[in-house]
Amino acid sequence: MVQDINAEIVSIGTELLLGEITDTNSAYIARELRDIGVSVFRMTTLGDNEGRITREIRQAMSRADVVITTGGLGPTVDDMTRQAVAVATGRDLVFHQFLLDDIAARFAGFRSNMTDNNRQQAWLPRDALLLENAVGTAPCFLVEHEGSVVISLPGVPREMRFVLATHVLPWLQKRYHLGVIRAHVLRAAGIGESALDDLIGMDLLAARNPTVGLAAHSGVVDMRVTARAENESKANALIEVVAKELYRRAGAWIFGTEDDTIEAALVARLREGGHNLALSETGIGHALVDRLGQVAGFRSVLRHAEAHDNLDALPESDEGLRDLASNYASTLARQHGSDVAIVVISDPERLEDQADRDVGTAVAVSVDGQLASRVYGFGPRSREARLWTGTWSMAQAWRMLGEAKA
Repeated sequence: MVQDINAEIVSIGTELLLGEITDTNSAYIARELRDIGVSVFRMTTLGDNEGRITREIRQAMSRADVVITTGGLGPTVDDMTRQAVAVATGRDLVFHQFLLDDIAARFAGFRSNMTDNNRQQAWLPRDALLLENAVGTAPCFLVEHEGSVVISLPGVPREMRFVLATHVLPWLQKRYHLGVIRAHVLRAAGIGESALDDLIGMDLLAARNPTVGLAAHSGVVDMRVTARAENESKANALIEVVAKELYRRAGAWIFGTEDDTIEAALVARLREGGHNLALSETGIGHALVDRLGQVAGFRSVLRHAEAHDNLDALPESDEGLRDLASNYASTLARQHGSDVAIVVISDPERLEDQADRDVGTAVAVSVDGQLASRVYGFGPRSREARLWTGTWSMAQAWRMLGEAKA
């Protein structure tokens, strides 16, 4: 039977808290653990303070089967992970001459002199299992304590990845009967997270295996289906059942999987149906053209594209701006013989100070004479105007083309 093993990751380094370095280690470790069937329940970042590190390791061991630390294994006075692990597990530190000899040999190979503070790296908690770091000078180790294991890895990503792959993952797989965890992402657009949540239903969202989780990203909502099983084929079979049900309930909004984009989905649907596209953007630069232009084959479906800094005599209300965008979408399609027309209108001058203005950014889509439109409350100077209007309009055009085909 597959064991239910959970882990916590503790990233150590004041430079992380200062924002000088981005913690990429935790996300990498979490993905690697997921793939061997270990669930990560918590990630924590701490500065170089021995007392706080010690307390966090103790607390993590009280909750988790596996605690992985990164950072704090160097030779300087602010590298405190060894001491913290020793105190947290009730052990003293033991000096290992062979470790110091190995470190000295590494420095000799670099044609560099080893300083006295490197001696600190030759101390490990008593009875710790050494995890050889063949690509760096910081010795790594693991300590089993009262049903939990603490695994200390370097903060340097290249070194961390090597030790994780070479020693940690094989050790965990041998120590526990883990199975695998697999995840599959379905991507939806043109619908809000709460509306999609309601559409999917609590029976799927509350299920334990597979689980379904939602994550919104500026107009796109990811549905992540995660399954745990004894092997990959069984996990994939569990995912397939839930994915089919998600398509049944919300398939009209799902444009792709994993790293697919709505712009690629729209271009593909335009090309498949032999359709073409006209675009007009006012006040937001070339946001739509720039996004669609990254997709191979876009130019083959583009009939017309225009961009304006501003338009004269814009309406004074959201409703008036929405009507203007809708009317112009119909006109644009007719003038250029386009099956699909997308119009975005915003006024940079009027929206410079939005505090006393009742005007936002309007977007309209025309597909074979059918119209859809809406207004956003933010102005064109915001990044959201470019992201949300573009994503919504492309998703709407994609959906309307699919409905017309059906």
